[in-house]
Amino acid sequence: MAVRAEAGRGPGRVVRSRSAIIASLFLLAAAPALAQASPASPRHPNIVILLADDWGFSDVGAFGGEMATPNIDALAKAGVRFSNFHVAGSCSPTRAMLQTGTMNHRNGLGNMPETIPDAHRGKPGYDTVMNFRVVTIAQLLKAAGYRTYLTGKWHLGSDAKRLPQARGYDRAYSLADAGADNFEQRPIEGMYATAAWSENGKPVTLPKDYYSSHFVVQKMIDYIEADRASGKPFLASVNFLANHIPVQAPDSDIARYSKMYRDGWTALREARAKRAAALGIVPAGTPIVTMGTTPDWAKLDAEERAAQIRVMQAYGGMATAMDREIGRLVAHLKATGDYDNTIFVFLSDNGPEPTNPFNRTINRLFLNSKYDTSTANIGRRGSFSAVGPGWASASASPLSGYKFTASEGGLRSPLIIAWPGNPQVRAGTINSGLAHVTDILPTLTDLAGVAGHGDSWNGQAVEPVTGRSLVPMLEGVEASVHGDTPIGYELSGNAALFRGDYKLVRNLAPTGDGKWRLYDLKTDPGETNDLSAAMPDRFAAMQADYAAYAKANGVLDMPAGYTADEQINRYAWERQGKTRAIKAGLILGGILLLLSALVWRWVRRRRARRVDQAKADMIGA
Repeated sequence: MAVRAEAGRGPGRVVRSRSAIIASLFLLAAAPALAQASPASPRHPNIVILLADDWGFSDVGAFGGEMATPNIDALAKAGVRFSNFHVAGSCSPTRAMLQTGTMNHRNGLGNMPETIPDAHRGKPGYDTVMNFRVVTIAQLLKAAGYRTYLTGKWHLGSDAKRLPQARGYDRAYSLADAGADNFEQRPIEGMYATAAWSENGKPVTLPKDYYSSHFVVQKMIDYIEADRASGKPFLASVNFLANHIPVQAPDSDIARYSKMYRDGWTALREARAKRAAALGIVPAGTPIVTMGTTPDWAKLDAEERAAQIRVMQAYGGMATAMDREIGRLVAHLKATGDYDNTIFVFLSDNGPEPTNPFNRTINRLFLNSKYDTSTANIGRRGSFSAVGPGWASASASPLSGYKFTASEGGLRSPLIIAWPGNPQVRAGTINSGLAHVTDILPTLTDLAGVAGHGDSWNGQAVEPVTGRSLVPMLEGVEASVHGDTPIGYELSGNAALFRGDYKLVRNLAPTGDGKWRLYDLKTDPGETNDLSAAMPDRFAAMQADYAAYAKANGVLDMPAGYTADEQINRYAWERQGKTRAIKAGLILGGILLLLSALVWRWVRRRRARRVDQAKADMIGA
């Protein structure tokens, strides 16, 4: 049974839902009362989670994108697309909610290590790592007899007690950082000292032929096959680095986009909006806005345009390379006979990345010294590039905002759930009802017939699951499982409250003005028409709902002048920049000291020669 949150106490009050019809059709026996004592039948479904990094709402072809994603599109055809699914505005909070079914302030990710202000660090809910008061989906499924594997980005803690193998995964090859190079074992220069890859908790060295998307899929295939003889079902959590900074892809994948993106981001944003409407992802005629941070394509010079075209071509190549690897995993599961009885979940951890790493002179000088940043090398080995706010606005189309914001472009993610061999999952359909990332865990345990933890684990009290099973939406029985129940959200001061079709939202500078606004997401997913004045009662009621959520979850106000971008730069300076500056200062000081010594020696020798010459002149006279 899944654990479902009820209105009234937010994350505190829970009741158990009915057993899903799906589980009764596919399981040999009903799940026992406790997960710790529920060995899985061989007929329990396998589960594959495919987590993309920084993909925008319309990056997937099945959601309106022009990029080649045929394998993800095939999963969409085999399953249900959720067009009103929400995550957090940045990666770690989403990943923690996905792992635990618990809101981010409850699981320790009230903010990330890279973006948390010093005043919040260590406060309740602001651990910056996934805390020990929550239970992961791997722990639940492992206790029920599943094999549990994770490959790729983790970013939920880096010490031995917090890496995946300590949080329920039998085997894990993971990156503890927010991102890293896609072609070699190299960190994001200036942010981290090393690329912190580990296997089962031990540091490892990547192979010479490493490319991130290929590697994390191959490693997952290896894990699945290594333990196949056990006969147990498996959980395979594949966490891609694509398309996080740095944007990098194989040359052949970049080349397939060589004639694209020459009309710029505004034209692409409009084209995607039309395709999304034609597919039924958003209502026809959905209004869209041009964000204030979107540069004017017409004002770019030829050199700037060439670089921007190239980086989006690399972005497309990176996405297609990832899609190809998903196809390879699916083909493998078909060949082994696992495909029909495997549940696939595809989602992105947040909206597209708008950050321009070159927007500061010091950053630009540093990155140019570390990478080949020439236009011809964008996206290749040894490069460092990002799409920036222009292309991010196109990736988020037709929504407003992007990563870090609480606007729909930051929080609304493409979600696909497929179970190819199960006719109860309505293949090829689109559900526009409200859904949330905390719903994934209870959905998967419901489908698998695995019991929830019931607010305790191994004799210890734990945070309750706040999500709800999406099984009724998969079956087409309910439009949404959340009804009119409020769902709150906050990260770095950007905040939202969802209730039915309506959304209350606030964004701080630099992407907002700190004012609350009200939108009807059913008719206006692009957040173009503020209804706060037209619906004052609803506006006030939802503000009260948000205040209750913030109090229940220990949400802290942001310090004056805080921005996530500034904090990231500060983090980079404290972790890497300061040390590098000190080393550079010592080297420069050493050079100056050496030069001073050489000059002093030269002056001394010159004086000595003058004295000797004077003596010689006196003797000669």
